[in-house]
Amino acid sequence: MTTVRMAAVAAHFGRDVQRTLTKLPGIVEQARERGVDLLVLPDATIGGYLLDLHRPAATEDGIPGAIDLDGAEVRAVQEMAGDMTICFGISERGDVGGEPVRYNTAVCLTGDGVLGTHRKVHLPLGESEAYRPGDEFRAFDTPVGRVGMLIDFDKTFPEAARTLALDGAEVLACLSAWPASVTDRSDRIRSDRQAHLFDLYDCARAAENQVVLVSSNQTGVLGDLRFLGQAKIVDPGGEIVAKTWAKGGMAVAEFDVAATIARARRSLDHVRQRSPSAYRLG
Repeated sequence: MTTVRMAAVAAHFGRDVQRTLTKLPGIVEQARERGVDLLVLPDATIGGYLLDLHRPAATEDGIPGAIDLDGAEVRAVQEMAGDMTICFGISERGDVGGEPVRYNTAVCLTGDGVLGTHRKVHLPLGESEAYRPGDEFRAFDTPVGRVGMLIDFDKTFPEAARTLALDGAEVLACLSAWPASVTDRSDRIRSDRQAHLFDLYDCARAAENQVVLVSSNQTGVLGDLRFLGQAKIVDPGGEIVAKTWAKGGMAVAEFDVAATIARARRSLDHVRQRSPSAYRLG
């Protein structure tokens, strides 16, 4: 595929799984009507996110229920997808040494099956009460090119996106349930520190790796958390080419991805011109 039309979604997905599975076909159909090849939905699309980032396990319903990667919910999205590539977030049921665990997981699939997954590595504040961290970043091939996935706080760390770029990722799909600041609340989203950082990280990760970045996010309120929206698509120069702002919506843009990246790297290639021997990594 030469030209890829991609969409980043800002929308509210709560705890009601059946309601989500009823809502998703309409979003997928809207994307299909707009000719979208790659649809990036938020983190925690199915099952919702935490209610409280400080003490998520303090109440019985504070942590979302987990689902299986090969379960009915993922298969339902697969049936909706057809030839569209869809990324979405779940709370994944896992098992470590016979102990049940949860992962905050991003899934990428088409109607033919799952293409790749990513388990969130960086867990802020009290997330470790709810999830076990993942331990790697890997890109994978899809019908729309080579894709790497990040889950919200992962994009705070330049090493995460750089690892995916070094693994050949041309598109970074950043799935978020990113709330307004919980430590320094502001009455206006526009002046919220986390809103600023959310945009800053999206643009920086795209520009420093010279890739296309598709950033989704939850909207609305869940428990004590107020989500920012601000879904967007960023080009390899770090410029936002489509954005939803704080409300729900779908940001859509079209790229010849390979040509766009080649043009961005024509003179200054940030990945190829690194000097690893000069870096002190700890």
